[in-house]
Amino acid sequence: MKYNQNIESVAGLQPDYLGFIFYERSKRNFEGHIPEITHNIKKVGVFVNATVSEINSKITEHNLDAVQLHGDESPAYCLALRENNATGIEIMKAFSMSADFDFEILKAYMSTCDYFLFDTKGKERGGNGTLFDWEILKGYNLDKPFFLSGGIGPDEIEQVAEFLQTPMATNCYALDVNSKFESKPGMKKVLELKKFIELNAKEE
Repeated sequence: MKYNQNIESVAGLQPDYLGFIFYERSKRNFEGHIPEITHNIKKVGVFVNATVSEINSKITEHNLDAVQLHGDESPAYCLALRENNATGIEIMKAFSMSADFDFEILKAYMSTCDYFLFDTKGKERGGNGTLFDWEILKGYNLDKPFFLSGGIGPDEIEQVAEFLQTPMATNCYALDVNSKFESKPGMKKVLELKKFIELNAKEE
């Protein structure tokens, strides 16, 4: 999210989370003040290789509920972030999926993160607008819940519904949608999001 009026409109749809990117190289980099939204919606700060102090500063400034780490953050880094934050912030660690992804590396993050996020490996750190092959997730056998991300849009509702009925989705906690619901970077199409949420609710 980037624009205040759009933030308020999307918040009216009652998503579980709203994401705000704090990464200067991103086209969706958020600057300014997050408008008041209901406490039922968790505000997520998205960071790429920021320092723990930088993240803690944004947590305090924007009263964030969660952080999503999209860089090369190590398990030790995630532990330091957890230990340096007394508010019980949720930590999501993102990983770029490819056919040769080694799920063994996730084991070191099990005790330092609350969720994993599986995204498409692409040129950008996120928001590439393409799906990855969900069959890759057959190799995921850990109990940590994960966010499914990467190119999910209005045309993927049937694919998502089918995926959620498979064993691969056993620990799928949430769907992360972004670029395919935008009219421009950071500006979400509210009506398309509303339809997507309603269709998902019916499929469930």
